[in-house]
Amino acid sequence: MAERGIDCMLFRGGTSKGAYFLANDLPADAAARDRVLLSVMGSPDPRQVDGIGGAHPLTSKVAIVSKSADKDCDIDFLFCQVGIDKPMVDTTPNCGNILAGVAPFAIERGLIEAKNGVTPVKVRTINTGTIAELLIETPGGVVNYEGDARIDGVPGTAAPVVINFLDAEGSVCGALLPTGNAKDHVAGIDVTMIDNGMPCVVLRAADVGRTGYEPRDQLDKDLELKKRLEEIRLAAGQLMSLGDVTNKVVPKMILIAAPKDGGHVSTRSFIPHECHASIGVFAAVTVATACVLPGSIAQGIARIPEGRDKSISVEHPTGEFTVNLAVGGTAERPMIERAGLLRTARKLFEGKTFAHDSAWTAAQQQAAE
Repeated sequence: MAERGIDCMLFRGGTSKGAYFLANDLPADAAARDRVLLSVMGSPDPRQVDGIGGAHPLTSKVAIVSKSADKDCDIDFLFCQVGIDKPMVDTTPNCGNILAGVAPFAIERGLIEAKNGVTPVKVRTINTGTIAELLIETPGGVVNYEGDARIDGVPGTAAPVVINFLDAEGSVCGALLPTGNAKDHVAGIDVTMIDNGMPCVVLRAADVGRTGYEPRDQLDKDLELKKRLEEIRLAAGQLMSLGDVTNKVVPKMILIAAPKDGGHVSTRSFIPHECHASIGVFAAVTVATACVLPGSIAQGIARIPEGRDKSISVEHPTGEFTVNLAVGGTAERPMIERAGLLRTARKLFEGKTFAHDSAWTAAQQQAAE
């Protein structure tokens, strides 16, 4: 059988990197599609040496993009977290970093006609139904990747990608607070279980015997801590209506501590079994939201600015991530009306990638069944 190439672009989106595909270029059947993606990315293999994956959760990601079936949106985006040492493709969560590359990709592929200046692109994330508007610089109708915007965790500067989330609350769990409580006692520890775009379990670092300021590499080697966090995560997954999360990448586990570098809260994020070098987009939005909720685990730790419009600086191992929240409702029952942030993206590669013939054969057999 002749090798079958698949049109592909690699983008850095925020602090992640992924392979971007048009939906029509992949099998429509989900199981068949996943077989092809695993082969393309080189999984399962800790090095992903036989594929284009980057051997890390932040670089083993896929975006599948098409024109939106929703008349109120421009683009549909399915996010896939591809397992590295396991044959797993998880489409449960969102990824705000990979989202940052979706609008530039859609314009590059001709799904969206760029305007001269700034092109707004409304994207629906199929995983959760979350809708976001992205603002992309397009001088002369061409995507601009060069600029002065800087985000921690990425070297250099690039053109800004402004992202405004329009309805992230409860996107995966069905409610901002899946249990209805701002604080719960789970596996012997107080936590806040929350979903404002990403299911997260937020807990005080001190409650698991850590400062919350440890270097990422130190925490990543802390097997005792990881075992304890997984115990909490498995119990929380059931309470958050996520079921058995053993083979899922959600909920994320977030250790918090008082800020020490001029921000509003300090974090160490586990995704879920590796400590993040920074923090994911939706995790940052969700943690920032937890900080403004009365009675949450963040009370007494986070320093929250006054006013309806709040810019919350979330410290992480390689810098900070600013989340802009518009907070309505009342002091007793605040409501997040809008969450916005700044990311950058860059096109890295365009060409064809190849799956093993056996993956295509198995995909065709599955599609026929």
